[in-house]
Amino acid sequence: MANRMILNETAWFGRGAVNQLAPEVKRRGYRKALIVTDTTLVACGVVAKLTSKLDKAGLDYQIFDAVMPNPTIRVVQQGLAVFKESGADYLIAIGGGSPQDTCKAIGIITANPEFADVRSLEGVAPTQRPSVPILAIPTTAGTAAEVTINYVITDEEKRRKFVCVDPHDIPLVAFIDADMMDSMPAALKAATGVDALTHAIEGYITRGAWELTDTLHLKAIEIIARSLRDSVAGNSDAVEDMALGQYIAGMGFSNVGLGLVHGMAHPLGAFYNTPHGVANAILLPHIMRYNAQFTGEKYRQIAQAMGVDVSQATLDQARELAVNAVEALNQDVGIPASLEQIGVRKEDIAQLAQAAFDDACTGGNPRTATLEEIAALYRAAF
Repeated sequence: MANRMILNETAWFGRGAVNQLAPEVKRRGYRKALIVTDTTLVACGVVAKLTSKLDKAGLDYQIFDAVMPNPTIRVVQQGLAVFKESGADYLIAIGGGSPQDTCKAIGIITANPEFADVRSLEGVAPTQRPSVPILAIPTTAGTAAEVTINYVITDEEKRRKFVCVDPHDIPLVAFIDADMMDSMPAALKAATGVDALTHAIEGYITRGAWELTDTLHLKAIEIIARSLRDSVAGNSDAVEDMALGQYIAGMGFSNVGLGLVHGMAHPLGAFYNTPHGVANAILLPHIMRYNAQFTGEKYRQIAQAMGVDVSQATLDQARELAVNAVEALNQDVGIPASLEQIGVRKEDIAQLAQAAFDDACTGGNPRTATLEEIAALYRAAF
């Protein structure tokens, strides 16, 4: 079996990496950028950290800051119109997963206008042309959207999120700069950090996993497990470690897929606008226990990567210790303990379960889940 790896053409790492943005733009001969971001990042000065560099270099740009959490079809179409009117020839994504995903959709549809309805991009989209060039600057250490071929859009009309998978959408250049992440509040660091851990764990046990991605995912688990608590506490070195750890997780899962945690988290975002990282974090221990018997020795390696001594443990004990380590990390960084605490309603579980059953990520789970089992998992997490 042939295994494919798709990564950015170029990625810059470390504090000060965004200083390489203007040289990258000039080297490629781009004329004008549309910066895709949100109002919060504009208001708190994060976007200005970048635009000041563009101003100094004499590079033209326009800002589109209408992105919202769990970005919608309407916002994508609004961004498309702004890009067309702006005269821009490339895109800069500044933000967490929502601006990155919105930017990908704008870039793909601009190059492939036959998908202007947005909904037709769901699944493995049969686009013919690469996206408008995207330069991606994450401001959270979690989604790894800057290195993935995936993006997620919310269909408000149908109360669902849909996953788009397209090799044509990957950003051309990524700038993994912790200077752009320092202003994240602690709660956001926690949620996005456990999102990154979920990517690494699900990518490690997904059906498509293989040796190269296993190596990436185990390293990502190790970095995240040792750094997330300190990052949430405000340690600047730990923030930089998390920036790297989440990117490494993205290198892996983008190429092999995810599983039921994401399949069940997406409907929570569509129904209640739940932050994606929080939804993943609450669900992860429950679904790890559900999957445990279908993962061979992998939970032993997960536990070891998280700093747990399992040398004397049986396989069943090692599996439980791995789940316990995730639960302890959740608790230490302040993740809510249940779905009830974040406003999920029991009467919605049947609809949530159907949406999760239909989600593109669910098929990658190592254990095939029935509709009834998914509903039972929601109830267990409630």
